[in-house]
Amino acid sequence: MNALRVLLAAMFITIMVYTTIVMNNHGADLISVFFGDMRAMTWPGQFNTDFMGFLILSGLWLSWRHHFTPAGLVLGLFGLFGGIMFLAPYLLVVSFQANGDIKELMLGKTRANS
Repeated sequence: MNALRVLLAAMFITIMVYTTIVMNNHGADLISVFFGDMRAMTWPGQFNTDFMGFLILSGLWLSWRHHFTPAGLVLGLFGLFGGIMFLAPYLLVVSFQANGDIKELMLGKTRANS
């Protein structure tokens, strides 16, 4: 579990630093670049399409883990639009709340205990 926590922290720090540099150099216009690459049918667009699938699954998993409650749906949206910038700190916090129990981490307390 400690290795996962170190990985999550490293991912969060890396994406925060990388995002800061990109925003300083190119501005905050992610959406038009992201979908523009997809519209152009290039390799960056293929990667973005694949990545969007992972973001959708992340959002669905977060919503499902929280039983599609209103809070769970909001967390799902944060996962969808926040990517690893949201998911890494979320998993880091939840890993401590679950006391390192991977079943509880992945399923949530209710499903893990049933």
